[in-house]
Amino acid sequence: MTTSVSIIGAGLGGLTLARILHLHNIPATVYEAEKSAGVRTQGGQLDLHEEDGQLALEMAGLTEEYRSIIHRGGGARRVVNEQGRVVVDRPDDGSLARPETLRGDIRRILLTSLPPGTVRWDKKLVSATPIGDGRHQVSFMDGSSAVSDVLVGADGVWSRVRPLLSDARPVYSGMSYVDTSLHDVDTAHPRVAGLVGNGALYALVPGKGFLAHREAGDVVHTYVVLHRPVEWFDAIDFTDAPTAKARVAAEFDGWAPELLALITDGESAPVLRSIYELPDDHRWDRVPGVTLLGDAAHATVPGGDGANLAMLDGAELGTAIAAHPDNIEQALADYESRMFPRSRKAAAAAHRTIDFIFGANAPAGVISLFSEAARSPGSSEHR
Repeated sequence: MTTSVSIIGAGLGGLTLARILHLHNIPATVYEAEKSAGVRTQGGQLDLHEEDGQLALEMAGLTEEYRSIIHRGGGARRVVNEQGRVVVDRPDDGSLARPETLRGDIRRILLTSLPPGTVRWDKKLVSATPIGDGRHQVSFMDGSSAVSDVLVGADGVWSRVRPLLSDARPVYSGMSYVDTSLHDVDTAHPRVAGLVGNGALYALVPGKGFLAHREAGDVVHTYVVLHRPVEWFDAIDFTDAPTAKARVAAEFDGWAPELLALITDGESAPVLRSIYELPDDHRWDRVPGVTLLGDAAHATVPGGDGANLAMLDGAELGTAIAAHPDNIEQALADYESRMFPRSRKAAAAAHRTIDFIFGANAPAGVISLFSEAARSPGSSEHR
């Protein structure tokens, strides 16, 4: 097998693909726009599911490494009202069906499982041009270029590879997250630490609320969720941290001080994460030598499956290529035939979940979800 695979994007999906290919001795190079592995934090905790994210790591031979980074006890769930009164309090039941793990730690074990030089940092893709026989020339902002035998877009919502396959463009979902963090919480923010507890905290009303989580390292990481037009967020200067915090906190006037502190007391500037999505049924006709995975293929609202699906995409694509090393088109067609219906089903479920949790009856949906889970030990739920 001399065909090499070029993967654009060193997220969890692209790295899972690279790992599977490595196990099958198939050459692969990952091109990543970031300057290094540690240039930024990789987001908060993820609950990897047995049926997709954990399965992908098992296929990658990394289950033991994964279990070593699990945040034990992080599966606790707590729902509070606007005054901070606890409505539901569910402890971690010790189940490994969907344990909590930092995204950055998962990325680290994937990176360290690859041969040195597999990931090429500071390679921001500018263009990908077909040159015949399913091959593409990929050009980068630093002026360098390469020729790919097989090109995989694992480059997220704003994929530069996607236009080779599809005219679809992401559209704003109507909701955004404002990402904040508190550090040294037991000492510096004891009231917040007490409110959040050992796991996840939900404080919701229709169209807005807080999703906070206690993370390893004495950190509380919060997503402030707001259903507002994109123009509303455009009017806020997020480079001016005090003003941005005050503007977002004003949307929760009258809420408990411990909840407001999740916004106002963070040591770092708040980060806006506007949620853009592709059509639920996004798909494309087979184009020689190129495909997509993860958000590049099926971005949708956060329903608890995004990273899990990206990792399973990577694992299944790598397995398909290994099964058909001399017939890449068959491999890509087999992969897409499994990925398309799975992602469509997941996108529809994600929209139902968001409506259930943040819709007109909030917080009744999430309360019923966790109350039912408490009556069924070992069951799992959306986070």
